[in-house]
Amino acid sequence: MQFQGTDAYIADKDLMVAVNAAIRLERPLLVKGEPGTGKTELARQVAAALGLDLLEWNVKSTTKAQQGLYEYDAVSRLRDSQLGDERVNDVANYIRKGKLWQAFETERKCVLLIDEIDKADIEFPNDLLQELDRMEFHVYETGETITARQRPIVIITSNNEKELPDAFLRRCFFNYIRFPDPDTLARIVEVHYPGIRQQLLASALTTFYEIRDTQGLKKKPSTSEALDWIRLLVADEVDPADLRGSAKNALPRLHGALLKNEQDVHLFERLAFMARRD
Repeated sequence: MQFQGTDAYIADKDLMVAVNAAIRLERPLLVKGEPGTGKTELARQVAAALGLDLLEWNVKSTTKAQQGLYEYDAVSRLRDSQLGDERVNDVANYIRKGKLWQAFETERKCVLLIDEIDKADIEFPNDLLQELDRMEFHVYETGETITARQRPIVIITSNNEKELPDAFLRRCFFNYIRFPDPDTLARIVEVHYPGIRQQLLASALTTFYEIRDTQGLKKKPSTSEALDWIRLLVADEVDPADLRGSAKNALPRLHGALLKNEQDVHLFERLAFMARRD
């Protein structure tokens, strides 16, 4: 299995090497990078490119590692026993399979995405070490051991909100998705908006990178926000000349797609005021 990118996803050489190395080593691929740089989309595109099914486990702050294996619904079983329901005789009726269990029992290889692992408790990655390493786990309620029929391709994303444990990192192949340079971002834009006017694209990217490079910016706009902004520029048929110098002399056109907090809006308002005064 070789991942070479797709028509809908521009992957640089380092990222393709990382994906293919993780597949060969049969190790989880840990992907970090700024929000909006395509970490989650990578798993979807790997599945599409290799013709595999995708299972997504979206981690939240309240998510526990056990939920990825299974959950035992003791409350429902107690209620059914009080009602005389015959289902209580089989404990398996009250076990809900998690995403890891689903990935382990598939007949053919699949891609398992564990998305934003850094949102969960610090112990969450450690609690998955054995299961991801051995590709099996024990179900205490039924006494059975679930072993993966086909080792899934595991892709784990992180926004670096928390440090991950060394023992967990040791078991992963790591790649950091760098923010794309102007040429790469232009290729990404053209994938999403084929036939875009080159003058508009050039002016938009110049303005976009001026915004990202502005000193004091609290939140730099991401790749996905650049795509949203350019989509609006295309829809409104904005003249490329209207964008030139806008990041320095005024709030950018349709700035709400790029600036996502009042501090950054005020920063550009002050910069525009000072530029006009000078």
